[in-house]
Amino acid sequence: MASIHKELEINAPAEDVWDAVRDVGAVRERIVTMDDHARRLVYAVVDWRTTHHNASFQVVPGDTGCRLVWITDLLPDSLAALVNGFVEQGCVAIRQTLETARSRQAPVE
Repeated sequence: MASIHKELEINAPAEDVWDAVRDVGAVRERIVTMDDHARRLVYAVVDWRTTHHNASFQVVPGDTGCRLVWITDLLPDSLAALVNGFVEQGCVAIRQTLETARSRQAPVE
């Protein structure tokens, strides 16, 4: 089973990042677990080319922001490179979106 593990530092409070992660709206993924205490969301992708696709996000508080841990396990292994590319693009979009939102909220001195 292929496993993709990404960690990204985000310059935003853990609470704000968790609020964004947990706002799942009308996604096609099946939500498996949403743990507000641990700031962890687990989901399964359905109706796609994989025979198994389970992933999790966890938001870990830090000194000046937080760390987002995104782990994806999938089958078949032959789709790992494709999914890794999607996850890489997702990481860029997540960081840009959350840090841009944070900079807009910052007080002007």
